Amino acid sequence: PEVAYPTYQVGGLAGGLEVVATDSPELLSAPASMVWLNSPSNPTGEVLSLARLQDLVSWGQSHDVVIVSDECYFELGWEAEPVSILDRRVNGGNLTGLLAVHSLSKRSNMAGYRFGTLAGDPELVHRILGIRKHLGMMVPTFVQYAAVAAYQDIQHIREQKERYRARRAALKGALSAFGFEICHSQAGLYLWATQNKDCWESVAGLAKLGILVTPGVFYGEKGQKFVRVALTASDLAVAQAVSRLAAGV
Repeated sequence: PEVAYPTYQVGGLAGGLEVVATDSPELLSAPASMVWLNSPSNPTGEVLSLARLQDLVSWGQSHDVVIVSDECYFELGWEAEPVSILDRRVNGGNLTGLLAVHSLSKRSNMAGYRFGTLAGDPELVHRILGIRKHLGMMVPTFVQYAAVAAYQDIQHIREQKERYRARRAALKGALSAFGFEICHSQAGLYLWATQNKDCWESVAGLAKLGILVTPGVFYGEKGQKFVRVALTASDLAVAQAVSRLAAGV
Protein backbone atom coordinates (compact mmCIF):
# COMPACT_ATOMS: atom_id res chain seq x y z
CA PRO A 1 0.00 0.00 0.00
CA GLU A 2 1.03 3.62 -0.48
CA VAL A 3 0.64 4.18 3.27
CA ALA A 4 1.93 1.08 5.00
CA TYR A 5 3.85 -0.64 7.76
CA PRO A 6 7.47 0.03 6.68
CA THR A 7 8.61 -3.55 7.31
CA TYR A 8 6.99 -4.62 4.03
CA GLN A 9 9.41 -2.44 2.12
CA VAL A 10 12.38 -3.43 4.28
CA GLY A 11 11.63 -7.12 3.76
CA GLY A 12 11.42 -6.71 0.01
CA LEU A 13 14.64 -4.73 -0.18
CA ALA A 14 16.42 -7.26 2.03
CA GLY A 15 15.39 -9.92 -0.47
CA GLY A 16 16.87 -7.95 -3.34
CA LEU A 17 13.50 -7.04 -4.83
CA GLU A 18 12.23 -3.83 -6.36
CA VAL A 19 9.51 -2.47 -4.09
CA VAL A 20 6.68 -0.31 -5.41
CA ALA A 21 4.18 1.29 -3.03
CA THR A 22 0.74 1.36 -4.64
CA ASP A 23 -2.93 0.94 -3.82
CA SER A 24 -3.62 -0.31 -7.35
CA PRO A 25 -1.14 -3.10 -8.16
CA GLU A 26 -3.20 -4.21 -11.14
CA LEU A 27 -2.41 -0.89 -12.84
CA LEU A 28 1.40 -1.21 -12.65
CA SER A 29 3.12 -1.07 -16.03
CA ALA A 30 5.53 -3.87 -15.10
CA PRO A 31 4.13 -7.17 -13.78
CA ALA A 32 4.49 -7.82 -10.06
CA SER A 33 5.62 -11.16 -8.67
CA MET A 34 4.06 -10.62 -5.25
CA VAL A 35 1.64 -8.15 -3.67
CA TRP A 36 1.30 -7.36 0.03
CA LEU A 37 -2.15 -6.39 1.25
CA ASN A 38 -2.93 -5.16 4.75
CA SER A 39 -6.54 -5.18 5.87
CA PRO A 40 -7.27 -3.89 8.44
CA SER A 41 -4.44 -1.49 7.76
CA ASN A 42 -1.65 -0.35 10.00
CA PRO A 43 -1.58 2.65 10.26
CA THR A 44 -4.82 3.86 8.63
CA GLY A 45 -7.30 1.30 9.95
CA GLU A 46 -8.81 1.01 6.46
CA VAL A 47 -10.66 -2.22 5.67
CA LEU A 48 -10.69 -3.55 2.11
CA SER A 49 -14.19 -4.44 0.96
CA LEU A 50 -15.28 -7.89 -0.17
CA ALA A 51 -15.60 -6.61 -3.74
CA ARG A 52 -12.09 -5.12 -3.71
CA LEU A 53 -10.57 -8.34 -2.38
CA GLN A 54 -12.43 -10.35 -5.02
CA ASP A 55 -11.03 -8.11 -7.75
CA LEU A 56 -7.47 -8.34 -6.43
CA VAL A 57 -7.59 -12.12 -6.05
CA SER A 58 -9.07 -12.58 -9.51
CA TRP A 59 -6.38 -10.36 -11.01
CA GLY A 60 -3.57 -12.04 -9.06
CA GLN A 61 -4.59 -15.56 -9.96
CA SER A 62 -5.05 -14.70 -13.63
CA HIS A 63 -1.60 -13.08 -13.78
CA ASP A 64 0.31 -15.61 -11.63
CA VAL A 65 0.91 -13.04 -8.87
CA VAL A 66 1.28 -14.22 -5.27
CA ILE A 67 -0.94 -12.18 -2.96
CA VAL A 68 -0.05 -12.07 0.73
CA SER A 69 -2.58 -10.52 3.10
CA ASP A 70 -1.47 -9.22 6.49
CA GLU A 71 -4.58 -9.75 8.64
CA CYS A 72 -3.05 -9.26 12.09
CA TYR A 73 -5.82 -6.84 13.16
CA PHE A 74 -8.59 -9.07 11.82
CA GLU A 75 -10.53 -9.43 15.09
CA LEU A 76 -10.56 -5.69 15.76
CA GLY A 77 -13.27 -4.39 13.47
CA TRP A 78 -15.17 -1.29 14.66
CA GLU A 79 -17.02 0.35 11.79
CA ALA A 80 -16.42 -2.36 9.19
CA GLU A 81 -16.18 -6.14 9.31
CA PRO A 82 -12.80 -7.37 8.01
CA VAL A 83 -12.84 -10.15 5.41
CA SER A 84 -10.00 -12.64 5.01
CA ILE A 85 -8.40 -13.32 1.67
CA LEU A 86 -9.00 -17.00 2.50
CA ASP A 87 -12.77 -16.48 2.72
CA ARG A 88 -14.55 -18.57 0.06
CA ARG A 89 -16.58 -15.50 -0.86
CA VAL A 90 -13.30 -13.90 -1.91
CA ASN A 91 -11.55 -16.79 -3.67
CA GLY A 92 -14.34 -19.21 -4.57
CA GLY A 93 -12.43 -22.01 -2.86
CA ASN A 94 -9.29 -21.52 -4.96
CA LEU A 95 -6.27 -20.78 -2.73
CA THR A 96 -3.71 -20.73 -5.53
CA GLY A 97 -1.16 -17.99 -4.91
CA LEU A 98 -2.86 -16.79 -1.73
CA LEU A 99 -1.38 -16.46 1.76
CA ALA A 100 -2.85 -14.92 4.91
CA VAL A 101 -0.74 -13.86 7.89
CA HIS A 102 -2.19 -13.71 11.40
CA SER A 103 -0.65 -12.91 14.79
CA LEU A 104 -1.36 -13.26 18.48
CA SER A 105 0.25 -9.88 19.12
CA LYS A 106 -2.97 -7.92 18.65
CA ARG A 107 -5.91 -10.26 19.28
CA SER A 108 -4.36 -11.72 22.43
CA ASN A 109 -2.16 -8.81 23.56
CA MET A 110 0.95 -10.98 23.10
CA ALA A 111 3.26 -8.56 21.30
CA GLY A 112 6.86 -9.68 21.78
CA TYR A 113 6.08 -13.40 21.77
CA ARG A 114 6.46 -13.36 17.96
CA PHE A 115 3.87 -16.06 17.39
CA GLY A 116 1.47 -16.20 14.49
CA THR A 117 0.16 -18.28 11.64
CA LEU A 118 0.61 -18.43 7.88
CA ALA A 119 -2.08 -20.18 5.87
CA GLY A 120 -3.24 -20.51 2.29
CA ASP A 121 -1.85 -22.13 -0.84
CA PRO A 122 -0.47 -25.52 0.36
CA GLU A 123 2.40 -25.45 -2.13
CA LEU A 124 3.55 -22.00 -1.03
CA VAL A 125 3.24 -22.90 2.67
CA HIS A 126 5.32 -26.05 2.08
CA ARG A 127 8.05 -24.07 0.32
CA ILE A 128 8.13 -21.45 3.08
CA LEU A 129 8.41 -24.11 5.78
CA GLY A 130 11.30 -25.67 3.88
CA ILE A 131 13.20 -22.37 4.04
CA ARG A 132 12.12 -21.39 7.53
CA LYS A 133 13.66 -24.39 9.26
CA HIS A 134 17.10 -23.23 8.10
CA LEU A 135 16.70 -19.69 9.45
CA GLY A 136 16.83 -20.47 13.17
CA MET A 137 13.29 -19.17 13.76
CA MET A 138 12.24 -21.85 16.23
CA VAL A 139 9.55 -20.82 18.71
CA PRO A 140 10.46 -21.51 22.38
CA THR A 141 8.40 -24.23 24.04
CA PHE A 142 6.86 -21.93 26.66
CA VAL A 143 5.67 -19.59 23.91
CA GLN A 144 4.07 -22.52 22.11
CA TYR A 145 2.18 -23.44 25.29
CA ALA A 146 1.05 -19.84 25.71
CA ALA A 147 -0.11 -19.78 22.10
CA VAL A 148 -2.13 -22.97 22.55
CA ALA A 149 -3.85 -21.42 25.56
CA ALA A 150 -4.59 -18.24 23.60
CA TYR A 151 -6.02 -20.11 20.62
CA GLN A 152 -8.23 -22.25 22.85
CA ASP A 153 -9.84 -19.27 24.58
CA ILE A 154 -12.22 -16.79 22.96
CA GLN A 155 -13.33 -14.83 26.01
CA HIS A 156 -10.03 -12.98 26.48
CA ILE A 157 -10.29 -11.67 22.91
CA ARG A 158 -13.73 -10.23 23.61
CA GLU A 159 -12.59 -8.67 26.87
CA GLN A 160 -9.50 -7.11 25.31
CA LYS A 161 -11.53 -5.79 22.38
CA GLU A 162 -13.95 -4.06 24.75
CA ARG A 163 -11.01 -2.33 26.45
CA TYR A 164 -9.83 -1.09 23.08
CA ARG A 165 -13.37 -0.07 22.14
CA ALA A 166 -13.67 2.16 25.22
CA ARG A 167 -10.25 3.73 24.66
CA ARG A 168 -11.06 4.31 21.00
CA ALA A 169 -14.35 6.05 21.76
CA ALA A 170 -12.73 8.31 24.35
CA LEU A 171 -9.74 9.26 22.19
CA LYS A 172 -11.77 9.71 19.02
CA GLY A 173 -14.14 12.12 20.72
CA ALA A 174 -11.35 14.07 22.39
CA LEU A 175 -9.25 14.35 19.24
CA SER A 176 -12.24 15.45 17.17
CA ALA A 177 -13.13 18.12 19.72
CA PHE A 178 -9.50 19.26 19.71
CA GLY A 179 -9.63 19.86 15.96
CA PHE A 180 -8.49 16.59 14.40
CA GLU A 181 -10.34 14.83 11.62
CA ILE A 182 -10.36 11.04 12.01
CA CYS A 183 -9.97 9.29 8.66
CA HIS A 184 -10.53 5.61 7.83
CA SER A 185 -9.89 3.94 11.22
CA GLN A 186 -12.69 1.41 10.67
CA ALA A 187 -10.66 -1.28 12.42
CA GLY A 188 -7.40 -1.98 14.21
CA LEU A 189 -5.56 -0.43 17.11
CA TYR A 190 -5.02 3.09 15.79
CA LEU A 191 -6.76 6.32 14.89
CA TRP A 192 -5.52 7.96 11.70
CA ALA A 193 -5.89 11.66 12.43
CA THR A 194 -5.15 14.92 10.66
CA GLN A 195 -5.25 18.66 11.35
CA ASN A 196 -4.58 19.24 7.64
CA LYS A 197 -1.05 20.40 8.34
CA ASP A 198 2.40 18.86 8.42
CA CYS A 199 2.45 15.84 10.70
CA TRP A 200 5.46 17.13 12.62
CA GLU A 201 3.49 20.20 13.68
CA SER A 202 0.77 17.95 15.06
CA VAL A 203 3.35 15.74 16.76
CA ALA A 204 4.96 18.78 18.41
CA GLY A 205 1.63 20.23 19.50
CA LEU A 206 0.52 17.01 21.14
CA ALA A 207 3.94 16.49 22.70
CA LYS A 208 3.49 19.79 24.53
CA LEU A 209 0.43 18.19 26.16
CA GLY A 210 2.47 15.12 27.08
CA ILE A 211 0.83 13.01 24.37
CA LEU A 212 3.08 10.97 22.07
CA VAL A 213 1.88 9.98 18.60
CA THR A 214 3.59 8.67 15.48
CA PRO A 215 4.16 10.99 12.50
CA GLY A 216 2.29 9.66 9.49
CA VAL A 217 5.21 10.24 7.14
CA PHE A 218 6.87 7.21 8.73
CA TYR A 219 4.40 5.16 6.70
CA GLY A 220 4.83 6.88 3.35
CA GLU A 221 4.67 10.30 1.74
CA LYS A 222 0.87 10.24 1.66
CA GLY A 223 0.94 10.20 5.46
CA GLN A 224 2.64 13.62 5.57
CA LYS A 225 -0.41 15.37 7.09
CA PHE A 226 -1.46 12.58 9.45
CA VAL A 227 -0.52 11.16 12.82
CA ARG A 228 -1.16 7.68 14.13
CA VAL A 229 -2.71 7.54 17.59
CA ALA A 230 -2.44 4.16 19.31
CA LEU A 231 -5.08 2.59 21.55
CA THR A 232 -2.46 0.48 23.30
CA ALA A 233 -1.65 2.75 26.25
CA SER A 234 -3.15 1.90 29.62
CA ASP A 235 -6.66 3.02 30.54
CA LEU A 236 -5.13 5.55 32.94
CA ALA A 237 -2.81 7.00 30.29
CA VAL A 238 -5.68 7.26 27.80
CA ALA A 239 -7.86 9.01 30.39
CA GLN A 240 -5.06 11.48 31.10
CA ALA A 241 -4.62 12.16 27.38
CA VAL A 242 -8.35 12.79 27.00
CA SER A 243 -8.28 15.23 29.93
CA ARG A 244 -5.29 17.10 28.52
CA LEU A 245 -6.91 17.38 25.09
CA ALA A 246 -10.08 18.73 26.67
CA ALA A 247 -8.14 21.28 28.72
CA GLY A 248 -5.65 22.07 26.00
CA VAL A 249 -2.82 21.90 28.52
